[in-house]
Amino acid sequence: MSNFQDNDKNSDFLNNDEIQKSPLQERLERDEREMQSKRLKKKDGGGKGGYFFSGLIGVIIGALLVWLMLPGLVNQMPGTTTNGADKDETTINQVATEVTTDVTEAVEKASAAVVGITNIQEVTSNGFWSQPSTTTKEAGSGSGVVYKVEGDKAFIVTNNHVIEGAKQLEVTMPDGSKEEAQLVGRDVWTDLAIVSISSKNVKTVATFGNSDVLKQGETVIAIGNPLGLDFYGSVTTGVVSGKDRSVPVDLNGDGTEDWQQEVLQTDAAINPGNSGGALVNLAGELVGINSMKIAESSVEGLGFSIPINSAIPIIEELEQNGEMKRPTMGISLVDLTDVPAFYQQQTLKLPEEVTTGVVITEVMANSPAAKAGAKQYDVIVEMDGEKIETAIDLRKHLYNEKKTGDELTMKVYRQGKLVELSLTLTNSDTL
Repeated sequence: MSNFQDNDKNSDFLNNDEIQKSPLQERLERDEREMQSKRLKKKDGGGKGGYFFSGLIGVIIGALLVWLMLPGLVNQMPGTTTNGADKDETTINQVATEVTTDVTEAVEKASAAVVGITNIQEVTSNGFWSQPSTTTKEAGSGSGVVYKVEGDKAFIVTNNHVIEGAKQLEVTMPDGSKEEAQLVGRDVWTDLAIVSISSKNVKTVATFGNSDVLKQGETVIAIGNPLGLDFYGSVTTGVVSGKDRSVPVDLNGDGTEDWQQEVLQTDAAINPGNSGGALVNLAGELVGINSMKIAESSVEGLGFSIPINSAIPIIEELEQNGEMKRPTMGISLVDLTDVPAFYQQQTLKLPEEVTTGVVITEVMANSPAAKAGAKQYDVIVEMDGEKIETAIDLRKHLYNEKKTGDELTMKVYRQGKLVELSLTLTNSDTL
């Protein structure tokens, strides 16, 4: 049998198998094919829609995430700050409260009358290869108080040591403007001086108070320019630590105390540059002119001011005459305590019980002392019944209790004997 015939038989066999399917099976297969065809159509038609909706949902979710993360990203950007306690807080609340006290009111009233004073002096420089040249330069600065306006002039009180040796004086006003100043008068004994400027830029003058009614412990305010004009108008507060204080001062720089300055003591900070500035009470009234400060490492909070009641007569005299017309005796003095014991016994011939007094070292011709019969080496121990122990005691009695034309009695030891003299005081202009 040939292969051809075999193949025909197999073909018939297969055909016979298909023919042998029942109508039910063919129906089921046909239904299955139709179902598969429908599923394929749905799958092909719904794929594009699925992709669209999936993408839309992704975009929505991404936008939501960015919105949630945005505040944190903003706080991390340069120039932004975060509040650790509350990250949602982005602003700082402020409260503007204007505080007014007795001190602020006093400062507001008085500070505009306080000015700066610059001392400009001539300086000569000697060059090795050049001729000596003279220039002007700032030698220091202090403070002053405008106390009076009269016509086109304004008058300022300050300290004598602030203006001493000045070739030129310059006043700095509260608004920063500069005014050339002229010296009106000065007094070395009270450390006071008066200068004048044009009144065109003066807005405020100080009101004089009464330093005699100040109480120990009363609040006072110092206004001035400590350490120079860079600290212009500085304000310090304190209390009146003591009244009627006396501080020894060396007026001529020889290391010997020449005078006892009557001052108010305060713990308000007074530093170099404050000199000449104002000491005011809580009413804003001028009660003192700041003058000096004990500058020692062991001393703190000890400042001094010239009482305004002591300063007013000096201010008036300086403004009128340019100097103080004080009475004079026409003698030169030295404290007995500065004389060696040998000369006290051999030259002065003093009794042993006499240990203090003032020795007359020179008597000027035609002076009140010469006319009264005073002699060289007389030892003054009493004036007008008041015991005299030092030259400071003598000056205080003469300058504070006497005036030109007054009679003065004094007791002196001359060669061991007590002698009483009487003289009529004159001023130094007549000598």
